[in-house]
Amino acid sequence: MVLAALLVILIILNICIGSVHITVREVIGGFTGVEISDTAKNIIWQIRLPRALAATVLGGALALSGYLLQTFFHNPIAGPFVLGISSGSKLAVALVMVFLSETLTHISSFMLIAAAFVGAAAAMGFVLLMSKAVDKMSMLIVGGVMIGYICSAITDIVVTFAQDADIVNLHNWSKGSFSGISWENVTVMSFTVFVTSAIVFGMSKPISAYQLGETYAKSMGVDIKLFRMLLVLLSSVLAASVTAFAGPVSFVGIAVPHLAKRLLKTAKPILMIPASFLGGAVFCLFCDLLARNLFAPTEMSISTVTAVFGAPVVIAVLIQRKRGR
Repeated sequence: MVLAALLVILIILNICIGSVHITVREVIGGFTGVEISDTAKNIIWQIRLPRALAATVLGGALALSGYLLQTFFHNPIAGPFVLGISSGSKLAVALVMVFLSETLTHISSFMLIAAAFVGAAAAMGFVLLMSKAVDKMSMLIVGGVMIGYICSAITDIVVTFAQDADIVNLHNWSKGSFSGISWENVTVMSFTVFVTSAIVFGMSKPISAYQLGETYAKSMGVDIKLFRMLLVLLSSVLAASVTAFAGPVSFVGIAVPHLAKRLLKTAKPILMIPASFLGGAVFCLFCDLLARNLFAPTEMSISTVTAVFGAPVVIAVLIQRKRGR
């Protein structure tokens, strides 16, 4: 209930606060059909509401992807950004935006998600291969970070040589941003994320059993190979949806599941899954509000702000884990 209330409040604040101030009365009027100025109407419906909804949907997707990866690897700092999955998605989307924009008049939202998924799956494949070659989870994390650096470096090279007029915002996207979101984007991302999240929620019981160990999960009738494959697939789709529209967003997938666990004081998947989604939405809405307004008219990348608030959480988790040992 707390997260749901915060979500509503932050959506309203994201619509109201900006270079042009919109009153709460105007926001309500925009939704109820009361006559308001054309300027306010355009700002609400064409700029701020799609952006707020994108931050909500994609923030939730990123946190849920991180939760699935932490479950898969049994590691508290596993996440799509740390393991290089977001960077793999970023590279694939950048390649599509640069090289197909010259041959196609319009790159659809589904095409962006498909490209991002291919990139995420490729990066995840490398991570899984490394997991078989290394014994320590710390080495796997280091390998994931290296994969992320390689993909980011190649992306920067691609962006450097991009000159087409349709991709002038590619540089900003590559740093992470919720700006420029259209209603078509919101529709596609919402459909993809909510269907995937519903499947994840339906897997609450198998996830709960898997958290108690593979042997216990097998005794409960869980097909471990199929289950692990689904975790990889679902986490990749969620991470790809974020990268396709907002670029790489750091630390949300790592930090938010831990904050949700602290808030709930339980690790039950049936509660953690919706809490992680809502927590990710609230976290990204808050960070996007700061990114837009803290140094206005200059807008910071969303990853800069999420790192400021997310990194300390990760450090605290690592310290607490060491003390626990």
